[in-house]
Parts: sequence; C-alpha cells; structure tokens
Amino acid sequence: MRCEICRKNMTETFLKKLNGTYVKDEKGKLHAVCFECQKKFNSREELLKNIR
Repeated sequence: MRCEICRKNMTETFLKKLNGTYVKDEKGKLHAVCFECQKKFNSREELLKNIR
C-alpha cells in the first residue's frame, strides 16, 4: 500500500498491519498515511489538506 501524501510504499508488520495510520475524511473514506508524513503534518486537518 502507498502513502496518499508522498506516494512511498508503506511497510507492513508480520500481522499485515501498516506502519502508519488511516485518516478518515468528512465523507467517511479512509486514507493511508505513512509515519514520516505524520511527523511533518501534526493535525488531522493538515493531513487531509495535503492528501487532496
């Protein structure tokens, strides 16, 4: 799976969980975000603004 901000491949743990997180927008759609982008953009609003 790829990060929707930087488009890098995100790694998975051995249990197939992402090393990152999902951010839900106002329509309810989930967007995958990597750990590095979480550091750059601290708030949920900043993450969603950079996804679009």
